[in-house]
Amino acid sequence: MTSIRLSAITIFPVKSLAGINLSSCAVTRTGLQYDRKWMLVDETGNFLSQRKLPRMALIKTAITENHLILSAPGKDDLYLPLTPTDGELISCIVWEDLCTALKVSELADQWLSTFLQTNCRLVYFPESSNRYVDPDYGQIQDRVAFSDGFPFLLIAENSLNALNTAMQLALPMSRFRPNLVVSGCGAYEEDTWREIAIGAITFRLPKPCSRCAVPAIDQETAAIGKEPLTTLNRTRKWQHKVYFGQNALHNSLGVLSVGDSVTILETGTAQPPL
Repeated sequence: MTSIRLSAITIFPVKSLAGINLSSCAVTRTGLQYDRKWMLVDETGNFLSQRKLPRMALIKTAITENHLILSAPGKDDLYLPLTPTDGELISCIVWEDLCTALKVSELADQWLSTFLQTNCRLVYFPESSNRYVDPDYGQIQDRVAFSDGFPFLLIAENSLNALNTAMQLALPMSRFRPNLVVSGCGAYEEDTWREIAIGAITFRLPKPCSRCAVPAIDQETAAIGKEPLTTLNRTRKWQHKVYFGQNALHNSLGVLSVGDSVTILETGTAQPPL
């Protein structure tokens, strides 16, 4: 029997900018270390994403020992401190959540506003802030930084293979922006998982991930197409939404590494019930 393994780990330091593939990563109270710790907001404090600004996909991110580095076509690289401490605390909004965030710098705001051709500010999620997972799906200890709602998104390689077969395309996994990718299981098998262990860390999978327009954006060019949403509407639609991947919550801290074994601890009926 084929063993199920963790085959990819990706962090997205700045919400909706390009991600970084890692061979291993620490798991902190809000998810993978540095994941969605920064975010762009508009002049009213509302978060910005590729849904409104597809060009955000073109901004690459990198992390060194001391810096977050942003790169974009036609721009000099922007170096920012990895753990900002100075700056004004402001209120910002992620969906329906009001968060306290730290303004990073006017230089960052100018750099991003110029490239994206819209006024925006870069903010950081400080250790003093708390943002709780929806209590309908999480427990009192569950926290998240600037992710949409959950610390992790998990997708099986064969789920994408099945979707690509249905589309007769070869879209990359980056279209769906998962943190964790697993191999060695069947297509959409993750729909039935309720609790799993990856290495020494256990995870709850309380809710499938409903998809917005972002998977239709080419992450290399920012061009918007019809797929995969057309096929997802035909094959993965339930109660007026389309679903692909599973949200996950961690029960403990530790380190995840590519190649870690994945053990299925509890299963249930498929979610969504397709």
